[in-house]
Amino acid sequence: MNNLMSLDPMTLALFLPLFGAMAAFIAPRAASVIGLATVLANLGAVGWLAFEIRAAAELITPLGGWAPPLGIALRADGLSVAMLALTGAVGLLVSFSALDALRDARQRQYFWPLWLLLLTGLNGVYLGTDIFNLYVMIEVIALAAVGLTVLSGTREAVRAGLEYMYASILGALLFLMGVGFVYLQLGRLDFAGLIAATPSAALSAALALMVVGLLLKTALFPLHFWLPAAHANATAPASALLSGLVVKAALYIFLRLSTYMPLPDEILVTLLGALGAGALLWGSVQALRAERLKLLVAWSTVAQIGLIFIAFARAGQVGLVESWKAAALLILAHGIAKSAMFLAAGRIKDEVGHDIIRDLDRSAIRPTLAQFTFALAAISLIGLPPSLGFIGKWSLMEGALQAGYWHWVVATMVGTLLSVAYFSRVFAGFLRFDRMQGALAEHKGWALADLAPLTLALAAISLGLMAAPILSFIELGYPFGAMP
Repeated sequence: MNNLMSLDPMTLALFLPLFGAMAAFIAPRAASVIGLATVLANLGAVGWLAFEIRAAAELITPLGGWAPPLGIALRADGLSVAMLALTGAVGLLVSFSALDALRDARQRQYFWPLWLLLLTGLNGVYLGTDIFNLYVMIEVIALAAVGLTVLSGTREAVRAGLEYMYASILGALLFLMGVGFVYLQLGRLDFAGLIAATPSAALSAALALMVVGLLLKTALFPLHFWLPAAHANATAPASALLSGLVVKAALYIFLRLSTYMPLPDEILVTLLGALGAGALLWGSVQALRAERLKLLVAWSTVAQIGLIFIAFARAGQVGLVESWKAAALLILAHGIAKSAMFLAAGRIKDEVGHDIIRDLDRSAIRPTLAQFTFALAAISLIGLPPSLGFIGKWSLMEGALQAGYWHWVVATMVGTLLSVAYFSRVFAGFLRFDRMQGALAEHKGWALADLAPLTLALAAISLGLMAAPILSFIELGYPFGAMP
């Protein structure tokens, strides 16, 4: 009983999903109930943690009473709790959507253990303070994410899952090699040791290896080859988790490492921004050419990841102290809006019977609520006010202009115009009726699966009005209780 009473919210957030995943696997008939209960309990633990962080700014819990460097510690600050809240809230709504969207018993049986295992890895990343344990957690995430990718069982999904697995293995190996170099140089792997370390060529090489591994996992151009097929061919709930949450873990680790092990050269920061610009343009062009709705949404993820890296590089190496905030806002905005968009795209496909963009306006069935949800999510991804996406883009361009990096503003504006263009292809299919075959069908009513994406889309818009409190919160306890 004393041990139960001593549990803190970080420990609960880490172990509740793990035990839930095991229980859902052992009792597949009760997997939905176990899954929902676990996700709700996880969100409650995150809410408890957020309440404590507002008062204490940061919390550190040594697991088993052993502090680093010998032991493992969990640590929470404003940024990590914001990511936990994103994961918990989006995950809960996707879970509700999965109750209706996953009608195949076999899919339901495996979805819940995989999703809860994924939640374990995500929470472990956001609470981790040791780069080896981060490696372990991103491998847990990859294992669950590949399983979710192939859940539909189609040949295309299996092929995409294999590509995802190969890319993930390569990225993890590169990250692990970097971890090994850090240990050879410092003899420790915790964040506190990284911050106190004297810069050296060996640490720069280690950082380079870890960054390349993370870029492969985030699918930054030109390492994006695995993402569009994986996200487009998974089931709608799985796609929402993969795009809205999974890629954010590697982005978060990248932001942390770039703070704790500063990038050694201005050229490298510029290169990352240039790759981001390439992703923004290439992803947008491919979205313009995409024939299927989910494939368009997947290519837009490639573009939006590029935008996040532009935000990171918006003011060069000197500006990294502030640029991470713009990147964090865009990460949060993308996680919410893209989850809503994939769920809405899944609803449109289910109702219409296909997701061929050029034939959407021929259908006599118009899932109006799903279409409205898709449009709301697009507002945030395009970056129109008052959405959170707009605040993130505004912060990006404001910082770039103040630093004299006007070329990032140009790239952002071009990407914005391209996003308007490729989303307009979809809107045209929603609004045109002149090519419709037959009379407009009677509305079939709304399903439980409509509620989750609509809630997420409304959140993506309304949270833009709360940008100031969000910024204040993510700055709490950064890093290790001290501003750099």
